[in-house]
Amino acid sequence: MDYRRVLLGTAEASGPRATEAASAAVSPPGPALPRSANLIADPADLPFVTSPGTLRGEMLYRMLGRTGQEVSAIGLGGFHIGKKVLTDEGAVKLIHQAVDRGITFMDNCWDYNEGNSELRMGLALEKGGYRQKVFLMSKMDGRTKTEAAAQIDTSLKRLRTDHIDLVQHHEILRYDDPDRVFAEGGAMEAFVEAKQAGKLRFIGFTGHKDPRIHLQMLESQPRAAFISIPCRCRST
Repeated sequence: MDYRRVLLGTAEASGPRATEAASAAVSPPGPALPRSANLIADPADLPFVTSPGTLRGEMLYRMLGRTGQEVSAIGLGGFHIGKKVLTDEGAVKLIHQAVDRGITFMDNCWDYNEGNSELRMGLALEKGGYRQKVFLMSKMDGRTKTEAAAQIDTSLKRLRTDHIDLVQHHEILRYDDPDRVFAEGGAMEAFVEAKQAGKLRFIGFTGHKDPRIHLQMLESQPRAAFISIPCRCRST
């Protein structure tokens, strides 16, 4: 399958994200990765944002990469709304207040708080037309096609929606993760099929620990047209 053509509309995003505390082992680095002329050697050479965004009310909005979607510069982290210190009612109220104040980017993940984070967000977004007001993102941990497909379907049910705007391969942090994602029968096949079925709109991945693994994800599979988003899964 020609993933380059399939993923022409895939999500590309960047922004300051805090790194998750070390919780998983990282494999020793492999051979030096090939570099392309498209990669920037010195972070100081990164181009400035072409537009600072648009301020409406209290919130700043920017375009999310090449998606053509405008989202709030601040997102609501899904991990925290699933914690036991909050009640279901408190979490729903928090989500509604965030959207009412202008936050439109909703973060989540299939495994946050054993699914409670997605359940609460789904409950909140189902009420009062809130789902239509936000750009909904979630992440999947499965590395095989079977695992990833099942997780996407589970997330759709929890989030009480017929599609997720952005679905990402979660925690690309080991040197064999890119190979597993793109292998025959790997998670990317499930993502592409889900996109073709209308279950998701854009595809991406999040990364932890070592940017060389992100480069491996990008360089070893040039047909993948997305860029990594450093994940702030459990930051405060």
